[in-house]
Amino acid sequence: MNGNGLYMSGLTHIDKDGAVKMVDVTEKSVTDREAVVGGHITMEAETVRLIVEGKTAKGNVLETARIAGIMAAKRTWEIIPMCHPLAITGIDLTFEVGEAQIDAYSSVRVPDRTGVEMEALTAVSVALLTIYDMCKAVDRGMVIGDVRLLRKSGGRSGTYIRPE
Repeated sequence: MNGNGLYMSGLTHIDKDGAVKMVDVTEKSVTDREAVVGGHITMEAETVRLIVEGKTAKGNVLETARIAGIMAAKRTWEIIPMCHPLAITGIDLTFEVGEAQIDAYSSVRVPDRTGVEMEALTAVSVALLTIYDMCKAVDRGMVIGDVRLLRKSGGRSGTYIRPE
């Protein structure tokens, strides 16, 4: 192990023998942490119109996607094997609707010993998957993409802001 708590592989989820492990955060300080993630789904302009006008057969697409993303963020530790269960204190999930694309943004906050990047990534991913699921009957050509960490703050590594 080096002085940063990293094993020689550079990955904290791999021990000195190469076995996968959950990182022990017991000794880390509790700090306010936030992660902001963005992603998008492209689709036919007609599909966007149906969503905006509330004319899809499955109901309110964006509100359902928002609820799905929030629920998924809260349960990230159950689907990503090495994630810690966290008592998340805030999740915002918003959408920006374009002509043939919907952008999704999540902000997840927690005062804890470990960050919430995975929770924010999961929120956006599941929200976009929900949009796909609810609209696939009219547009199977939709493409989900560019899901990425935009900003994170808190913890030992400090603040990260994705370069433009």
